[in-house]
Formats: sequence, structure tokens, C-alpha cells
Amino acid sequence: MPKRVDHAERRAEIAAALLRVAGRRGLHAVGMRDVAAEAGVSLRLVQYYFETKEKLLLHGLQHLAERFGERVAARIRAAGHNPGPREMIEAMLMAALPTDEESRIFHLVYTSYAVLSVTDQVLAAQPFIANPDAAESALVELLQQADERELLQSGVDVRLEAVSLLAMSAGLGTSILVGQRSPESAATVLDHHLDRIFRDHLADAETRARE
Repeated sequence: MPKRVDHAERRAEIAAALLRVAGRRGLHAVGMRDVAAEAGVSLRLVQYYFETKEKLLLHGLQHLAERFGERVAARIRAAGHNPGPREMIEAMLMAALPTDEESRIFHLVYTSYAVLSVTDQVLAAQPFIANPDAAESALVELLQQADERELLQSGVDVRLEAVSLLAMSAGLGTSILVGQRSPESAATVLDHHLDRIFRDHLADAETRARE
């Protein structure tokens, strides 16, 4: 019997090849023939699954977002049993920093998608902003949970802080890519701002004990 083809797996393999090539050459320079060569398949097969470069790029963006979700989940698991809002926020922000080859490709390619969508009508017509909006909503929800549990400093605007943290993470990621700072120094900056938002509960407990 002929081997049964897993079409979802094949599409994922082609999308992964796209991201690898884009990570080396830049997304703007990637062609369907390059992706076929990287995936070890024919150009005709890539065209069979995606028809046009635009459809391939959009599927690559979806694949990129899924991989990011897996990275966040892995970091949350590594944070231990029942992590709190701060640990989950740290997992999201740190997963987006280019600290290894996979996260470097994520940051580089995702930024390239954003830039291309400004001038490419096909990409601009897609719901590109949905993923950043989802990340912002997730951060807002986590900060609200923290506020309800009295884990935040008084007067914190959770929406404003969520936007600020995401913008900071994106900027720090770019600074790592261009060699301006190390992943460790970027993580220190994020920790500093989280310390500004979250209360030091050990200090609070000591204060209450002295009262």
C-alpha cells in the first residue's frame, strides 16, 4: 500500500522551512523555490499546498504564532506548580526575546511580517493585528488577576502597563538582534519594570509583622 500522506504535517514542514530561510536571508528575499529547496520537496508540491507566495507567508505567520504559544507554555511549565500572574507574564515576555536560534527567528520574522504588512496589500488585508491584540488582552487579564489578589502597587493602570510591557519587550528584542545588548541585560530591564509594578510581598509581610 502507498504511504499515507499527513497533509497537515507536510504543510507544517514547509512552513518551518520558510521560517528557517527567512531567518537566514530575511523574509523579503524568500521565494517559493527557496522554501522548496529548504524543505527538500519540489516547487510543484509547495505550490500545491499554498498556490501563491502570499498564502505561504500567511501560513508561516500562523505557524510562527503557534510555535510562540508552545514556547510560552514550556516556560510556564518550567516556572513550577501553579505559577502566579507575575511568573506567567515573565514567561510571555521572555519567550519573545531572541535568546536562542528559534526565538531569534521568531523575533526577526515576526517583525518582518509587521513591516511587510504596511506596504503589501494582501498581507495588510489579513487580520495580522489579531495576535498582538491577543497578547495584550492576555497581559491585561493577568495584571487584573494580580490586582485583585493585591499583588500590584497601588494605582497601577493595568491596560497601560500591558501595552508598555509589550512595547518594551519588542524593543528589547530588536536591541538584542542588532547586538546593542545581551539577553541577560534585557531580562534585567524587564525584571526592573515588573518590580516597579508588583509589590514585594516579603517586604510587606515583614512590615506587617513589625506593626
